[in-house]
Amino acid sequence: MNDTLTDTTLTNTTLTTHTAADDTLTDHTADDTAADTAADRAPGDDAVDRILGQWARVRPDVDCSAMGVAGRISRASRLLEKGIKEYFTEHDLEPWEFDVLATLLRSTPDHQLCMSDLATAAMVSSAALTNRVDRLVVKGLVHREVSPSNRRMVLITLTGEGRAVADALLAGHMANEERLLAGLTGEDREQLSGLLRKLLTSLGDVGSC
Repeated sequence: MNDTLTDTTLTNTTLTTHTAADDTLTDHTADDTAADTAADRAPGDDAVDRILGQWARVRPDVDCSAMGVAGRISRASRLLEKGIKEYFTEHDLEPWEFDVLATLLRSTPDHQLCMSDLATAAMVSSAALTNRVDRLVVKGLVHREVSPSNRRMVLITLTGEGRAVADALLAGHMANEERLLAGLTGEDREQLSGLLRKLLTSLGDVGSC
């Protein structure tokens, strides 16, 4: 489980679809395009509604309803990532840096994980994690050592400074996410969270951490 959204891998259906839709409609006149845009938009509509409206006209034989879900998840992920990144940038930290620190902080009493478990928890490849740990070691936020009981195992431990940084930023991070989700009521969040949980488990995301 990620503590931010920076490593979430979602199909960028929306952007690809938007480009395809625009390419398909390039022969329209300016008046036609304006009419299309007005026809695609209704009170409460979002950008995905417009895209779906375009596809309904261009390829009415194809059911694009799945695009409404995948596209919105993709767009929401990008917007949330942007808002989260802005918060950490204000504190001279990358979101992925907080991810690693927070994963260590919450995972074990001694704030220590082996590289493979940390990679799984942070949802990144071992190669990517090695690079990230290198940078955090230089900053003095984590410590890396070979396990005394298994020389093939590398242990990553949160330093005192790393714990202080993670602790200091956690409350602000949560406040920022509350701000980003302010458009949803508590009931909305519960319903959305349940649906997303159902989707993630159906896609095999049942991580160990």
